[in-house]
Amino acid sequence: MSKGYRFRPGWFMTMVTIAFCALCIAAGNWQRGRAEEKLALQQKLEAWEKAPPVEVPASPLDAEATALRPVVVTGTYDEARTILIDNKVYRGRAGFHVVSPLRIGDSDMYVLVNRGWIAGDPGRAALPRFPTPQGVQRVQGVAVVPSARVFELGEAQSGPVWQNLVLDRYAAWSKLKLQPFVIQQTGEAHDGLVRDWPRPDTGADKHRIYAMQWYLFAAVSVILYVVLNLKRHHG
Repeated sequence: MSKGYRFRPGWFMTMVTIAFCALCIAAGNWQRGRAEEKLALQQKLEAWEKAPPVEVPASPLDAEATALRPVVVTGTYDEARTILIDNKVYRGRAGFHVVSPLRIGDSDMYVLVNRGWIAGDPGRAALPRFPTPQGVQRVQGVAVVPSARVFELGEAQSGPVWQNLVLDRYAAWSKLKLQPFVIQQTGEAHDGLVRDWPRPDTGADKHRIYAMQWYLFAAVSVILYVVLNLKRHHG
C-alpha cells in the first residue's frame, strides 16, 4: 500500500478563506494608499520648508490649504485675551503653552499665536509670569489646525487656563474674528518661552507597517487553508 496526501478542502472553509483573504488584501491596499498619501504630504512639507512663508492677510484663509505651511504675519498682540493651555510637558517638566491673539494690521481680523512653552508652578499655587511683546510685531511660524474634537475632564474652562484649544470655543469666548488656524511660532522673541517644536510626522511608515501586517494575515490564512485540508491518503 502506498501512502500520500490529497488536498480535499470543504466548500465552507474555502469560502471563509476567500472572504478573509479578500478582506485582508483590501485593508492592506487601503493602508498602502494612505502611506502614499502621507508620503506625498511629507514631500510637500519638505518643499514648503524651502519656500518663502505665506503672508497672513486680514481676509480669511482656507485652513486645509494653509495647514502645516510656513507663515508670517504683522500685527499687535491682545495681551488681555491671552490664555494658557494646561498639561504641556517639555523635557519631563509640566507647564503651559502660551496662546495670544494677534490683531492683523489695523483690521478686525485676528490670528492665534502659540508663542511657546513655559514651566508651571509645581505646587500650582500661581500662574507663570511672562512678558508680551508690545507694539507691532512680525511673527513667523507654522500654521496648525487644532482638533475640534477633544476629551476633557469636567466642564470646559473659559478663564485664563484651558485644558484644550478649540478655535470655535475661543472665538465665542473672546468675541474675536479669527483665522481658522493657529500659528506655532518659531524663532526668538526674547520673552523667555521655549519654542522647541517637534517636526511634523505624517505617519507614512506606520501605514506601511499596517499594510504589511494585513498582507501577512492573508498569506498565513492561505497557508493554514492548505495545511488543514491536506488529508493522508492510503492507497
